[in-house]
Amino acid sequence: MNKKLILKPGRDKAIRNFHHWIFSGAINNIGNYEDGEVLSVYSSNNELLGSAYANHQTSITARMLSFGKVEPLEAVKKNIDSAIEMRKKFFDWNKTNCYRLINSEGDNIPGLIVDHYNEVLVMQIATAGIDKLKQFIVDYLVEKLHPKAIYEKSDLPSRREEGLQMTEGFLYGEDVPNVLNVQIVENEIKFQVDLKNSQKTGFFLDQREMRVLVGQMAKNKKVLNCFSYTGGFSLYAAHGGANQVDSVDISAEAIEQAKINFKLNNFDIKKNNFYAEDVFQFLRGKELNYDLIILDPPAFAKKKSDIIQACRGYKDINRLAFMKMPSGSILVTSSCSYHVDEKLFQTVVFQAAVEAKRKVRIIQRHHLAPDHPINIFHPEGEYLKSLVLWVE
Repeated sequence: MNKKLILKPGRDKAIRNFHHWIFSGAINNIGNYEDGEVLSVYSSNNELLGSAYANHQTSITARMLSFGKVEPLEAVKKNIDSAIEMRKKFFDWNKTNCYRLINSEGDNIPGLIVDHYNEVLVMQIATAGIDKLKQFIVDYLVEKLHPKAIYEKSDLPSRREEGLQMTEGFLYGEDVPNVLNVQIVENEIKFQVDLKNSQKTGFFLDQREMRVLVGQMAKNKKVLNCFSYTGGFSLYAAHGGANQVDSVDISAEAIEQAKINFKLNNFDIKKNNFYAEDVFQFLRGKELNYDLIILDPPAFAKKKSDIIQACRGYKDINRLAFMKMPSGSILVTSSCSYHVDEKLFQTVVFQAAVEAKRKVRIIQRHHLAPDHPINIFHPEGEYLKSLVLWVE
């Protein structure tokens, strides 16, 4: 029988509303337990509310795995099943064979990310509670999906607070023949992905719907993709009929991979340009005579204390673009910083437009990829935001 976590009087509302997090201030009594151990969660009047794994070291003391009388491991299985069925409804395997399979709280399994790349699963574990359930989850994923391999890429900063080491390696299968260098297809566009040596789990799956939008807007346009990584937005623009696509990323390796991806799709790399340069310097030094510019930087705010510095960075890159873009051009600007919310991001972009003395109108907002669901009971899961702007 699980050990007990008992909440203070009046502090059970969030759990009754299916929120996953329990902070220390809501806890009345909690016995001795190992970090990551699953506990039964009770209200102050001894009503069973569900089960949560707990950790002494973290600001969020416990995270709910199940609600009510459902056993926690059964809840994990049920939520994995639900996640799989949901993705089947959204993706045609012949057109797209890469997607997020499990999106942490968005799929009711806090601390777990699983991404599906062709026949390989990449897992990220953020918490000690999920780390203890790792083998159970791996076994169930193998049973349900029969992948060639499951590779763990748990290099998240949050693991330090959880008392966990950074971990990478095979959980199932092995690298034969070179299973981690996979070719994926997204909306019939091909990408070569080095799952081991890439950012995040391998590819920025969360921007899929925004890439589609860029492809739809790119016809007959001259396009600049900043922070291009391996060419996601660039390939969609080329596929959409852009006259020219220029890609800029500070990583020479990413730029070379973008060229490979262009060749994979039979796009002419000679009529498009690839710059292994710092984006800030590029924006300051070039004319920016483009019809469509994409600014999709990495997270500038990795923690709450980074917010002011991050906002300066977002304002700087947007201001530089606004100052030099032709009248009647379009800017797609994004932020994946969790700590910079949508309202703050729009305020920063407004300030950039004011400083650049440009008239700017919002014509679209972020299109959420359906494989990155946000649990309506857990709005903290929202991190990615985008604005599509008409610049006069």
